Amino acid sequence: MGFDPVSPARVDFSDRAAPQAPDFGDVYHARAGGLGQARHVFLAGNGLPERWGGRDRFVVLETGFGLGTNFLATWAAWRDDPRRCGRLWFVSVEKHPLSRADLEQAHRGSPRPELAHALIDAWPPATPDMHLIDFDQGQVRLLLVFADIAQAMPELVVRADAIYLDGFSPARNPAMWDARVLRSLNRLAAPQATVATWSVARSVLEGLTSAGFEVGKQPGFAGKREMTVGRFAPRHRAPLPPGRRPGTARHVAVVGAGLAGAGIAQALARTGVHTAVFERRPLAADEGSGNAGGLYHGVVHDDDGPHARWLRAAALRAQRVYAPLIDSGIVPGARAGLLRAEARRDWPHMVATLARLGLPTEFAQALNAAQAATRSTWACGLPAWWLPGAGWIAPRALAQHWLGHTGIDLHLGCTVASIQPCDEGWRLLDPDGALLHTTQAVVLANAADAVRLLGEAPGPWQRTRGQVSLWDGEHPPLPVPMAGAGYALQLDDARLLFGATSQVDDLDPDVRPEDHRSNAAALQGLIGWCPAASGMPGWPGRVGWRLQTADRLPWVGPAPTRQPGPAARLDQARFIARQDGLYVLAGLGSRGLTLAPLAAELLASWITGEPLPVPARMVDAVDVARFAARSARVGRFGGA
Repeated sequence: MGFDPVSPARVDFSDRAAPQAPDFGDVYHARAGGLGQARHVFLAGNGLPERWGGRDRFVVLETGFGLGTNFLATWAAWRDDPRRCGRLWFVSVEKHPLSRADLEQAHRGSPRPELAHALIDAWPPATPDMHLIDFDQGQVRLLLVFADIAQAMPELVVRADAIYLDGFSPARNPAMWDARVLRSLNRLAAPQATVATWSVARSVLEGLTSAGFEVGKQPGFAGKREMTVGRFAPRHRAPLPPGRRPGTARHVAVVGAGLAGAGIAQALARTGVHTAVFERRPLAADEGSGNAGGLYHGVVHDDDGPHARWLRAAALRAQRVYAPLIDSGIVPGARAGLLRAEARRDWPHMVATLARLGLPTEFAQALNAAQAATRSTWACGLPAWWLPGAGWIAPRALAQHWLGHTGIDLHLGCTVASIQPCDEGWRLLDPDGALLHTTQAVVLANAADAVRLLGEAPGPWQRTRGQVSLWDGEHPPLPVPMAGAGYALQLDDARLLFGATSQVDDLDPDVRPEDHRSNAAALQGLIGWCPAASGMPGWPGRVGWRLQTADRLPWVGPAPTRQPGPAARLDQARFIARQDGLYVLAGLGSRGLTLAPLAAELLASWITGEPLPVPARMVDAVDVARFAARSARVGRFGGA
């Protein structure tokens, strides 16, 4: 369901005025200068910066990131414009991303060094994913899509206000200018969108015309006599399916103040949506998100299926979000990497898997047991994945930090017993039926209790009890967290946190010695040591419950209607009708710290109509309506 592996670009910098791509026999920009070309062709050709003036949001779509010059020119123009839009999105596709070293060389001597250095510092690993990068406190958002253009365009969920058609010449790289690629702009262009490119090839003009653009020519840059510009004016356009329609709410209530609720609240608040959060407990993150620490990391699977891709994309986003919080001491944690035991594959198989999937060492490395032992107190005798960007963080402190964002009103000790649609949107009622709040939209982020408020589960699920153990005595040092049959991490105060048990439909809230015993056995297997069993009944620990869906992917998105019309199309989640203004973010399971940032970003973008930061098929994979679509396919075709 994902993108094929990407390969790094080869750049020849022997001619500094016009860097070349030997694999395509072409230059990255005109000899007269990349910034000059970007300003003349792509900004001026799209009427920028004038067109974004006074707008809340403006979205640029680019078909080839290359050296990043067009992005830097656009960012600089945005910074220099006193009438700039509130948020600038720049979505760009690139099959051959530069290495960090080549990116640094490309912008050596940049006239805007502060912007170039920020881009270099934030440059992501070359995994075949969408990489969301924030600049200027999130007012500038770069969504890098590392994928082949033919695979990437159908997976974009974007409404672009300006389109930069760039890339090597149609004669050198025809895939970038393929007719299907150009026709896909009909789906991706916003009303009154514009397009500009330096190419005046007949096939490009015809492709843009077929996509619904009125095209013309203007004077080109430097030695090129002409360039192409256009305005989107389609005769017909298919309506958005129900599961892709953006909301209009500017006031949203969130039920639940754990990681899911705090995550979506801050993601919405960052876009200017006022958010009221209701939590039944007297403290935020006091249930499933209340442990002293937890892990965040991706995984490597042979088939690189939906679960692995979702976890990888989420882990990369979590790493980016958590790094400044941990480094500044705002939230306790560490990001020195993590070891994850591999019990099913031998080390040569692991090495071959990384090579086949094209995953870079910045994301994952395969270590044999001896190599793993050099990283930490490793005693399980198994090979391990070394995940250099992973780590641990304190979930309660994280949730409390998120909930402190401007524009969030937090209501603790406040139980939402029911929700009702009304003319204004939705009413939230307390256990006595009294009105708590009226809002335009509601996000149910309260784990298993979301099922009760929905009235029925959107798919099969289970409630899982987990108990963690804490040890505050002497123990072997644990330089990095470790995971396998259980996990272990060393907190900032040197205590060991380890566990966790997993018991389905077990509602016992008491810390149990037998569960400590199970956690100790897992710890022994990882590091060859565990505390003396004699003190086990007195060990501190904590019990919490997680909502786990049948496919171990979260529920994210607008809630489906309970009774779709007779003519409704049900075989794909995006076509299933939805309840206006009712959304769900739940089912993060045992991966809450890894999944929360990306899941929250996805839902916030879904609600507000901003570009979705994951591929369309991944959106379908986590959509709340996916189980209804699977049932419909089983009924229609006799199989999933």
